[in-house]
Amino acid sequence: MKYTTLPNTNIKVSKICLGSMTWGNQNTEAEGHEQLDYALDQGINFIDTAELYPVPATAERSGRTSKIIGTWLKKSGNRDKVILASKIAGPGDYTAHIRTTGFSPSAIKEAIDLELQRLQTDYIDLYQLHWPERDTNRFGIRDYKLDAKWNDNFNEILQSLDAEIKAGRIRNIGISNENAWGTMRYLEESKHHNLPKISTIQNAYSMLTRSFESDLAEVALRENVGLLAYSPMAFGVLSGKYIKGTAADDARLKLFPRFARYSGEKASEAAKKYLEIAEENNMSLAQMSLAFVNQRPFVTSTIIGATKMEQLKENIASLNVNLSDAILEQIDAVHEAMPNPAP
Repeated sequence: MKYTTLPNTNIKVSKICLGSMTWGNQNTEAEGHEQLDYALDQGINFIDTAELYPVPATAERSGRTSKIIGTWLKKSGNRDKVILASKIAGPGDYTAHIRTTGFSPSAIKEAIDLELQRLQTDYIDLYQLHWPERDTNRFGIRDYKLDAKWNDNFNEILQSLDAEIKAGRIRNIGISNENAWGTMRYLEESKHHNLPKISTIQNAYSMLTRSFESDLAEVALRENVGLLAYSPMAFGVLSGKYIKGTAADDARLKLFPRFARYSGEKASEAAKKYLEIAEENNMSLAQMSLAFVNQRPFVTSTIIGATKMEQLKENIASLNVNLSDAILEQIDAVHEAMPNPAP
């Protein structure tokens, strides 16, 4: 396993982070525990969850993923061996069953209270805001429209998180599904008011979705904010199984076809070209896709998710794949011809 340091901390985290959003829906508790055991044996010490999980989000299943992690922690006694990351759900139509109070001080306290109970721990190593409270460009929306109803509350949010850090209930903070303006606002607010600095930003990043490079990559490198790259395989599209027609009936996009962000015509065409590059260079598309993300200089850790153990093993093995400059040039040539086909 390769390790890096969580930015602005002395916490060592594995270059691969174990994602968990299928546990409690597509995966049982026993399967989640099996993945955790195997990942830990392979040197992975970084686990990511959220109060919203599993996905798709429902009131019935909300928080079930974190409960699975909590029962594993209690059973195994491995709390001191892992770095736990979780998130408070932002406001939205599909989170109203959790709360409707956004990132107010009471909402942050309640969210941490409940998540600590589910995880059966006294503290969370990295606590993240799952997406902006204001209405802005996220999840593939290109055209920005001003959210005139939103009131700037960056300082209030950081004050609330600072209180939780001082109470010892969380150690560090991060953001997710955020853009460059929001990231810089958090950084400037922390700088000028002696408030906690964000360590990470968890955004989608893959060969099909490289919009992070347009502005956030510079922010990440200059301001020392590490990307936790989620969906590095684009919901499995970059495994090649949908292209080849080998996806099982319980594959995510067959079970949940509304998650079509990476399944459009342009994205599928680009994925086919990437598959050709992988096969020409005697590797699987999955391992090339993950190796590409692993090697980016602004990525602190790549979040992988798997429903089957064989997928998990292949994903972790991607750390042993090193893409040459020649292969990276081939990938960039496709990107140049078809930039961000799944934004």
